[in-house]
Amino acid sequence: MSEGKTPFYQRTGQETLKLLSASPAGLTGAEAEQRLGQYGPNALAEGKKKSVFQVFLEQFKDLMVFILIIAAVISMFSGNAESTIVIFAVLILNAILGTVQHVKAEKSLESLKAMSAPTAKVLRDGRRTLVPSAQVVPGDIVELEAGDMVVADGRILENYSLKVNESSLTGESEGVEKLSQAIPGGDIALGDQKNMVFSGSLVTYGRATVVVTATGMDTELGRVAALMNQAQERRTPLQISLDAFSKRLAFCIIAICIVVFGMSLFHEMAVLDALMFAVALAVAAIPEALGSIITIVQAMGTQKMAKQHAIMKDLKAVETLGCVSVICSDKTGTLTQNRMTPQQLYTDGKFFAADDLDLSNEPCHVLLKSALLDSDATTGVQAVGDPTEVALVMLGDRLGVDETSYRAQHPRLGELAFDSDRKLMSTLHEIDGVPTLYTKGALDVLLARCTHVLTSGGRIPLTDAWRASITQVNTQWSDQGLRVLSFACRELDAVRPLTLADEDGFTFLGLISMIDPPREEAIQAVADACRGGIRTIMITGDHKATASAIARQLGIFRDGDEAVSGPELDRMEQAELDRRLEHISVYARVSPEHKIRIVEAWQRKGQIVSMTGDGVNDAPALKAADIGVAMGITGTEVSKDAASMILTDDNFATIVGAVVNGRGVYANIKNAINFLLSGNMAGIFCVFLTSILGLPMPFAPVHLLFINLLTDSLPAIAIGVEPAGNGLLDQPPRDPREPILTKNLMGRILAYGGLIAASTLTAYWVGLNAAGSGLAMTLAFATLTLARLFHGFNCRGNGSLFRLGLTTNKASLGAFAVGVLLLASVLFVPVLSRLFLVSPFTMGQIGLVVLLAFLPTLLIQIYKVLFRDRKKVN
Repeated sequence: MSEGKTPFYQRTGQETLKLLSASPAGLTGAEAEQRLGQYGPNALAEGKKKSVFQVFLEQFKDLMVFILIIAAVISMFSGNAESTIVIFAVLILNAILGTVQHVKAEKSLESLKAMSAPTAKVLRDGRRTLVPSAQVVPGDIVELEAGDMVVADGRILENYSLKVNESSLTGESEGVEKLSQAIPGGDIALGDQKNMVFSGSLVTYGRATVVVTATGMDTELGRVAALMNQAQERRTPLQISLDAFSKRLAFCIIAICIVVFGMSLFHEMAVLDALMFAVALAVAAIPEALGSIITIVQAMGTQKMAKQHAIMKDLKAVETLGCVSVICSDKTGTLTQNRMTPQQLYTDGKFFAADDLDLSNEPCHVLLKSALLDSDATTGVQAVGDPTEVALVMLGDRLGVDETSYRAQHPRLGELAFDSDRKLMSTLHEIDGVPTLYTKGALDVLLARCTHVLTSGGRIPLTDAWRASITQVNTQWSDQGLRVLSFACRELDAVRPLTLADEDGFTFLGLISMIDPPREEAIQAVADACRGGIRTIMITGDHKATASAIARQLGIFRDGDEAVSGPELDRMEQAELDRRLEHISVYARVSPEHKIRIVEAWQRKGQIVSMTGDGVNDAPALKAADIGVAMGITGTEVSKDAASMILTDDNFATIVGAVVNGRGVYANIKNAINFLLSGNMAGIFCVFLTSILGLPMPFAPVHLLFINLLTDSLPAIAIGVEPAGNGLLDQPPRDPREPILTKNLMGRILAYGGLIAASTLTAYWVGLNAAGSGLAMTLAFATLTLARLFHGFNCRGNGSLFRLGLTTNKASLGAFAVGVLLLASVLFVPVLSRLFLVSPFTMGQIGLVVLLAFLPTLLIQIYKVLFRDRKKVN
């Protein structure tokens, strides 16, 4: 429902009720039904999905596919049914593979729905009623208690120490203390709207009465869903490069085919035969198995990553890891442990480490007693309670003090619950027969109520010097990003009902600092990423001081860097953000829109951006980033569904290992492309040269399809599992704008293709002079096939086989053996010989084929030993 120009958090409860035409007694059944029809169910809208058939048809939207279809049709009219069947089989197989990889279940919105509570406690017709959350409407009065999931956005009317965990929306690890008063001022961050509750968050403490202000897609959770629908998945650098390559190759093939067709007609060849020459060239030029090979290589890369705790949901994202240059990381639970941990204590004018508290020191002993008794949290199999209070209980556990037995010795006789107005919590216990009130809270409030301080010398007056010293410690710790709680106590005259007036005349006990600490492995991972030329950016819902302190410990925030808050980012124009972007290492108090804006700002600079996170608030940015990385253990289902990669161990360091694998996968894909294209280039040279000279065709289309689909595929897959070379992390990220066919690689493809073509044409010439075109075609086919099988060893890496090791990739040996077996079957098995138009040959001619086929590899290996091994290039 519209809130007008003034946000609900700036309005009083009465103003909000009036605007919503609601009352504290709730809606009537008729009103609720009318509003349900007006606003719709309290549910998230479905996004439109493509059908499987649509995805299947999209696989044929490629110029190279059209060329192959034309080649198949020409083959059919020329009587080469085998070629037609094989070409169409290849096209359909590739389309099926593409469909399987592209059709993914769109679970993001379903997961968002699952976060909504199934029922809600509302007031209807003046009575408390349990209704399905989908039937909650704006204006409903909802009652919230500890353990409830908030079902819709709402304005708090009555607040009884309510605390809500909003970490999945804001990224802030601590529970938010709520209030009921209006919050004056301008726009404030979501995490600071403390008189509002938001759909999908969890009540951890207290209770409240709330009027619903928004449901369904109008909630903050709904805005996240809308952002996810708007966020477009970006194509990977490899996809962009391959698309550009495919277009250039297709146009070149068309041009060369036209030239070959014209030359054939010029040599007075029959039109159908001239067309078959052009078809043979097209089939020779198009790497039919390239798409499948890349998919298989990526799939093998994902299997390797899965063993290293990185699950790739999107195969295409594997190679993207290799050129990631910026990691935008959520703080809570990703870079930090997502649990408050005690750090230091200050009492008796001294500092004590949390693990080294001296319990023989009376002030230390009393401070620990206060921390354990004035707390509701418990530990055991699993810690339960507010994260701050859990940290206090952890302090006792570290010192061997069990809070359960300790509290049993000193039962709670009364309490004043925490509320955000007083910023205090007090509990009454009998200590050695004396009723004693223990109080904890914010220092600025508690210190003002203290008159004495406990020291090892006893209880002494709290002087101005003591106050200044205590305040200085609090400021120092706060500047370091630590959360600080202060503790005090006083004796009462008797055990009696407590009043707020009892919270005065305290003896100050001390301060306890705590923090959500960085993961140790994350510190090393950030350093490793930096070594690999990757910039890490922290994006969090925490306050700027806390975020900056953690980022400095992690090595993210360095001298000269900036930290920016969400409201500051809102005031920043795009030009200013672009100008300051490379200096900003920390973004604090951010919203989902901010995260997408930051990701897109880096993308505008041409960077490949990874976004890591675990909350609902991370999902839109995970989807918008080039590669989204979700946490598998602590991550919400929404973040996992939006991400491309999931870390099963929630270990930030796993990302670094994934980057190394991603770089290795890309190197292997590039080597496989080198292998496929240099082999195809040999076929192109042979067909083109024979057509210019007016000689018979050196290959039938079925020969080239056999080579491209069978004997070439196996070595290409073997190249795809080549172990990653050393030093991949010491290299800078790959430039995503760099084409996959660099001048260097193109030069190698032409050189390798020329050498293989020379051997093939030599065999062709021998056959042509010995027995005519039939034998020439057979020897050329056998030589090209075997030469390309040998060539698979050349393309394993840039170094020679002496450097790479012949047995380090056993798959390449297996691929060569199977390829030779397939070729032998075609040459020596009568049924296959007839299918592949094999003419009779002698064993001497086969020996010549083996020699000519091995010669290019021998020359290439000699060159690598002499020139490339010295450079130590992987």
